[in-house]
Formats: sequence, structure tokens, C-alpha cells
Amino acid sequence: MLHLYIDADACPVKDEIYKVALRYDLPVTLVANSYMRYPSGGKVKLVVVEKGRDEADDRIVELAGNDDIVITGDIPLAARCLDKGARVLGHKGRPFTPENVGDSLATRQLLSQLRDQGLVGGGPPPFSPRDRSLFLQQLDQMVNAVKRG
Repeated sequence: MLHLYIDADACPVKDEIYKVALRYDLPVTLVANSYMRYPSGGKVKLVVVEKGRDEADDRIVELAGNDDIVITGDIPLAARCLDKGARVLGHKGRPFTPENVGDSLATRQLLSQLRDQGLVGGGPPPFSPRDRSLFLQQLDQMVNAVKRG
């Protein structure tokens, strides 16, 4: 059965995920390093892992399976989940695929090196309403694609 797994500590689209999950009656598991609020009742649960560098990532990889959907902005986690057959969606609605995750990892590494050298500053642009809308659209499409087989 299709399950949504959320890398929840820094996820800006939890409310959007809850809406889609409710619409399709899907179970949701939030995985985080600390307790957080989440909707009571329904099929949403929280798994709190020990505070450690990759504890939440490791738990998500352990839980996610073929055709589950993982929501994360963490590119290395996305790659690990894809290897397990899960589908992965970034916070801004960009699906990670076996074809594009390598480029994403390389870009991440390059930007990290440029930041370390002081050649690039700042972070990503602010999260916008358009980003939320695109995320909702892509999550809906991904859920329907999994349901169709």
C-alpha cells in the first residue's frame, strides 16, 4: 500500500502533504529528530529518532519501499530512497529520478565547494506560494501515477 514518508525536521510543505493524504486516504509517517505537532486522528504518525547526523535519513530508508513516496530536500537521502524503489519529491515540487539525482548530487557538491571558498554566498531563494502550488500538483500526479501502476 502506498505510504508517504516525510523528512520532517525542515519540511515546509507538511500541511500540503496532509491535504493530499486525506484526499487519497494515505498513511503518512513523519520522521524527525524531535517531537513536533501533527494532525491527530487519521493516518498520520510521528517517528522520533535519536539526534544524530543521519538517524532520520537512515530510518526513512529503512521504512520506505517500492512505490512509496518520500518527501525530502536532502539529495543524498533522495538517492538512497530511489535505490530502494521509492519515488521521491523535493519540497519545491521537483521529482527526483534515477536520471536526475546524479546531476543534483554533483551540483550540490560544486555549490558546497564554492561556498567553502567564499565564492558563493547566501542560500536558496525564499519559499513562495508558486512553490507550494507546484509541490501540490506534483504530489497529486505522483500519487496517481503510483495508484495506476
